[in-house]
Amino acid sequence: MDVAPQAVIGRLHRLGLLLTARLNLVYRRYGLSEGEFDVLATLRRAGEPFERAPGELAAHTMVTTGAMTKRIDRLERDGLVARRRSAADGRGRVVALTEAGRTLIDRAFTDHMENERALLDALEPQEAAQLERLLTTWLAKVEPVRGGE
Repeated sequence: MDVAPQAVIGRLHRLGLLLTARLNLVYRRYGLSEGEFDVLATLRRAGEPFERAPGELAAHTMVTTGAMTKRIDRLERDGLVARRRSAADGRGRVVALTEAGRTLIDRAFTDHMENERALLDALEPQEAAQLERLLTTWLAKVEPVRGGE
């Protein structure tokens, strides 16, 4: 039996676990889970007024609407986001960053980027660029198309 694929897949799996652990250290420093960090970062990247509909947040962070509701509930309880009626559509609801949420995600995201840079510093710049190209190509070939598998 040819076990050659294990060399690549095994190392990727190990690397994924190590990267996740290192990333989670930053999130925990700010009292956030990975999913909560994703919600706050998505709202921050949305630009003024830093809000999105819950369904948009779920789509952007690739989780179900049920999972998103739980994340929003916790973030709202902690005063980091607020639900309100959409100014564009008085019937719809949006989730918006509060001032406390914006302050927290600005600090957390800065640390997150420093952490990611430190992780990539193990590679030469051309190695990192080559790895990015390879992973982009591979992911495009194996990732399920949205809406089906």
